[in-house]
This record gives sequence, structure tokens and C-alpha cells, in this order.
Amino acid sequence: MVSGFDEAALEAGRLLFAKECDFVWGANALNQLPEADLPEVAFAGRSNVGKSSLVNALTGRKTLARTSNTPGRTQQLNFFNLGNRLKLVDMPGYGYAKESKEKVEAWNDMVRRFLRGRVTLRRALVLIDSRHGLKPNDHEIMEMLDRTAVPYVVVLTKADKVKPTELDKIRRDTQAGLKKHPAAFPDIHVTSSEKGTGIAELRASLAALALAAE
Repeated sequence: MVSGFDEAALEAGRLLFAKECDFVWGANALNQLPEADLPEVAFAGRSNVGKSSLVNALTGRKTLARTSNTPGRTQQLNFFNLGNRLKLVDMPGYGYAKESKEKVEAWNDMVRRFLRGRVTLRRALVLIDSRHGLKPNDHEIMEMLDRTAVPYVVVLTKADKVKPTELDKIRRDTQAGLKKHPAAFPDIHVTSSEKGTGIAELRASLAALALAAE
């Protein structure tokens, strides 16, 4: 589990995510991407893992990113500008259950190509549901990130839905699974968007990637 953030780092994270955060762009194809002008952090994960809820929790908004009980609701790359210092990119979830194979592959291909070629992408967050742990399609995107040398952090979501003993086992099993992924950071963020668990620490981690304040 992530530890070691001092008060200064936590405060820097709080101040950054207290800034205005606005939806600025939605891209359905790579030729629709916005200008690469700020450091970016991409949120990746299976459908219904809680990506939009995490974006909302980090920014202290309830409806900045749309949440839905329907897997695959996010079907484009959604860009959010955080105080002109950092862009958050909410990516389409993978593992869709109710879309055509062709559409799923088109979305997945766009995500893969975005992650490979975006020069301002500083980090990816790979979100894993605490109730389920790592699944084969999680390993697939992690292997792709390894190949393209995009550094990434695993974030366990929905920690409030799991008993503490079960959560600790999922965390340990997930951490063990990261050892064969060279681009993965060894530490794991454990979060709950509903309870606020781990949000301050994740803010601090992302604040370190943002454009320096003028």
C-alpha cells in the first residue's frame, strides 16, 4: 500500500485538486485529440470499475465525469483540464459485455494507440476492482503498457465493498502480480470513492506530475 506522503505533499495534492476542473474535449478517434499542451494522466480499467467515480472523488465534484451502472458508458477519450496544470483522461473501459465485437476492438485499438503515442502522457492509472482482483484483460493492458514503457500505478477501487481481511489478500495478490510487469510501480493505491479512502494520497501522487505553479 502507498505510504510516505508528508504533510507538504498531501497539501500540494489538496490545493491542486481544489482548482477548477472542466471537461474540455471528447475524442472518438485519434485525429480528434486535443493539443498536447499539459502533462496528462490516463485512467484505465475494466467497464464499471469506477473510473468516473474516482475522477469525481479526486476533483471533489459529483457529476464532472458521468457515472453509470451500464458497462461501457464511456465510449470516448474524455479530457478534463485541472487548473491549467494537469489533464485527466477518462478512457473507455475494456471488457465490454453488450457491444459488437467490431466496436469493442475499435475502441480498444484507439486506447492502445493513444497510450503508445501521446507525448504528454506522464502516467497511467490501472484501476482494479477490489472485489475481483486482477483479471486476464487487466494483464493485457498492463503488458501493452510495459511494451510501450508507459509508467503506471495500480489503483484498487471500491475498497469499502470488501472486508478488511479480504482486501488485504487482494492487495497482496495484486502486488505479487506486478512483479512481472516492468513499467508498473510496486506500490498500490487502495481507494474508495464513496468513503474517501486513499483519495488524499492519490492526489499527492498526481500533483507531483503536474505542471509547476507559476
